[in-house]
Amino acid sequence: MDQRLDGKLALVTGATRGIGRETALALARAGADVVGCYRTDAEAADGVARELAETGGKHRIVRADVTRPEDVQRLMDTCREAGPALDVLVNNVGVDAAATLPELSEAEWQRVLDTDLTTVYRVTRAALPLLAQGASVVSVGSSAAARGVPARAHYGAAKSGVIGLTRSLSKELGPRGVRVNAVAPGIVDVGADGGPSPEIRARMARMSALGRLVTAQEVAQSVLFLASGAAAYVTGVTLGVDGGL
Repeated sequence: MDQRLDGKLALVTGATRGIGRETALALARAGADVVGCYRTDAEAADGVARELAETGGKHRIVRADVTRPEDVQRLMDTCREAGPALDVLVNNVGVDAAATLPELSEAEWQRVLDTDLTTVYRVTRAALPLLAQGASVVSVGSSAAARGVPARAHYGAAKSGVIGLTRSLSKELGPRGVRVNAVAPGIVDVGADGGPSPEIRARMARMSALGRLVTAQEVAQSVLFLASGAAAYVTGVTLGVDGGL
């Protein structure tokens, strides 16, 4: 299968950590020029910029908070400067959160919905004039949308929204030749860099048919597949990357 992206321009939101970082690197190694954004961690941004530079190509990592419309417009301006058209858009920005319904304030509900769902709408809408014929949009959802997780009602609702938005946009943008898909990872093994407690990670690993958690690199490879010509007739799909949870 041809997963090369030579001569293509890709935008990855939240490109300096976890799935976003590995996705930016995977796309760059496949030949794409990558524009990535980050919100606050300049040290992580410098690190991924150095790694991208080692792949060749012309890559840019810029500071932009995609929950802010004005930052999204600046990000689009950077994409316009980087190339005549945008071939790949990866909506990766998201935040995890936990609160039972009695504890879930409207402010926290709104924060999670805005970060995990509204940013997908906002960035994709702003990118529409830049999307090339045959472009690919891939959004990062979660297997929690289908499974349901206690104390994650806001997170599950947002990620379910990503799946519904993906399906609708695939029908809307299909006539332009633009494919719209999503990936739905399980819990990502981030090692000692945070995430769920070791007990929760072990329990989730036991629940997986493969007996382990997914890695950020494995999710990135699934994004690369959907972004590439290998998935030329795949659209409206949410690809589970959860090891059979």
